[in-house]
Amino acid sequence: MSIADNKKAFHDYFIEEQFEAGIVLQGWEVKAIRAGRVQLKEAYVIVKGAEIYLFGAHIGALPTASTHIHPDSVRTRKLLLHAEEIKKLIGKVERSGYTMVPLNLHFLNGRIKCQIGLAKGKKQHDKRETEKERDWQREQQKIMKQHRR
Repeated sequence: MSIADNKKAFHDYFIEEQFEAGIVLQGWEVKAIRAGRVQLKEAYVIVKGAEIYLFGAHIGALPTASTHIHPDSVRTRKLLLHAEEIKKLIGKVERSGYTMVPLNLHFLNGRIKCQIGLAKGKKQHDKRETEKERDWQREQQKIMKQHRR
């Protein structure tokens, strides 16, 4: 079940591969995510050393958060992947000019997972072409529905 999607990622990038990662979260963050108070629009994935982090994801604290915790809504969160996946991602990012973007947050067996996309940036004309293709498909579906009636 999807919690939050990053629709802008598919608009701005060609997604080559996708990986599923766990996230290191604090208790108040899990409660806020379950309440739907998360946004991935400005988020991206960075490499520090031999680890991968989610940077810029906004998780809004609930008003019922504990008084002894001072929530930081845009803190950097560590992503959990297998060592081979991390090596592969680091190699692609450093050598091949790829970037990593979060695609969505979802539940898997009661745990919160982050779908990461290995992506190449789109040029402006590519974005326009994608938009045209989407409009064309939408028009074709309308025509098909009218013919069925």
